[in-house]
This record gives sequence, C-alpha cells and structure tokens, in this order.
Amino acid sequence: MTPSKFQKTLTYVLLIAFSALWLFPVLWIFLSSFKNNTELYQFPPTFLPQQFTLEHFVNAFEKGNFGKYFLNSAIVAITSTILLLLINSMAGYALAKYKFKGGTFILLAFISTLMIPLEVIMIPIFKVLSFLGLYNTLLALIIPPAATPTGVFMLRQYLLTIPNELLEAARIDGAGEWKIYWRIILPLCQPILAALAIFSFMWRWDDFLWPLIAISDPSKYTVQLALSNFIGEFNVDWGSLLAMSVITMIPVLIVFLIFQKHLVNSMATSGMK
Repeated sequence: MTPSKFQKTLTYVLLIAFSALWLFPVLWIFLSSFKNNTELYQFPPTFLPQQFTLEHFVNAFEKGNFGKYFLNSAIVAITSTILLLLINSMAGYALAKYKFKGGTFILLAFISTLMIPLEVIMIPIFKVLSFLGLYNTLLALIIPPAATPTGVFMLRQYLLTIPNELLEAARIDGAGEWKIYWRIILPLCQPILAALAIFSFMWRWDDFLWPLIAISDPSKYTVQLALSNFIGEFNVDWGSLLAMSVITMIPVLIVFLIFQKHLVNSMATSGMK
C-alpha cells in the first residue's frame, strides 16, 4: 500500500470511528425509548430492545401533555424563522445594494452586536416585552429573535455577489423596488435563505434559557421546558423522557434533510467561517 493510499484509508477509518462515537449516545437513546421499564432498569443493559413497545410514546402524549408543548415549539420555531428570513433579507438587501449616508456605520453596528452575548441583553429585552404586555405569551419567544446580526451579515455578503446590472435592468423595465426584492432578490437568495432557515429553526427549537425567563404558564411551555419540567425531584419516568427526547429530535432532522443541499454552498459564498 502506497503512503498516500495508507493516509487516505487511515483518514476514512478515523472519520468512521469518530462518527460512530458521536452517534452512539443518540442511537442508544433512540433504541432505549422502545424498551419497557423492566429492560430499561435491568443490569447489564442491552443495546437492542428485547420487547419492542410504544408505551412510552403513548404516555408522553397522554400523561405528559407533550402534544401541546410540541405544538407550542412548532408555532414559535416556524413563525420566528419566517419573520427572520423576511426581516434579515430586507436588511441585508438594503446594506448590500443601496448607498446611503450612515450605511457603513449601521453595518459596523450590526457586526459589533455579534460580540454581545444574549445573557447581557436579556434584562433589557425582558423589560421591553413586559412593558408591551407580551410576557408569558408565545410572541415573547417569536419577536426578539426576528432579526439577528448573523443573518443580516450572511445575507449582505451573499447579495454582494449578485451583479448590480441585473437590478438596474429590472428598474429600466419598470419594476418597482418591492417587485425587485420579491421577484428577483428572494429567488436568487434561496441557498442562503435555506441555510438560515436551518440555523433559525434549530436555535428556536432547542432554545431553553430565554423561554425559561419569558414563559411561566405551563400551558405555553416549549418542548425544552417540558423536558426539564418532566424531571421530578424524587421520581423520573425515564421511559417517557427518552420518548419525548426522540420526538424532539425529529423536526430538526427533517428541516436539516430538506435544506441540507444548500448549506455548504451558502456558507462558502456568504463568507461565513
């Protein structure tokens, strides 16, 4: 075996080994969710379920009211993602294609906010939402992340690659600014919008800290709050908890599979590292 072929084989072996190591806990949770309580607590544990059961999934929805939490998370993740794509694309379009006084300062202000952690601005955001009467509503989870500096920066970088002559030709043909944005800019931005949709959906679906602060009514809990609340002080229904965890993974996986083909290209063209 030549040195180059040996190096390539070793690389594949290491990649497969690390992938298996990363996937093992996820696969263990998935398979354990189909075990009955006897198998869950037996020692030594078995990797595959001996008796396949959906009991924990049924309990999660019937006793844990997980369907309500799942719906709340879906509303928050989908709505905030749509808003984020619209607002960020408009802001990115303005910063990339319009020349106006203060444009550079606004861009630098956007970039500088990337260095401010969420924990620092939580209290001001909470006070604003409380003043607007949005505390303890799903809107408190949808509106604050509707515009993100990361999304604006990615879209601006992507839109810089679109030639200005294309927009000028549309204006000469009589197209208005809104028509140019809706009919030309958005279709051309599909790859970067798809990548942003993945990130936004994952951020909102997996978010725990902000919902913990903004929501106190159990009927408005998201799945992450429900998972945390499901762990009792003295007793934990591990079977239902595993089933709920598996269900929680599914939407993110579906979104990623739908938009994955756009992810690499959009990151390369937007300048995101």
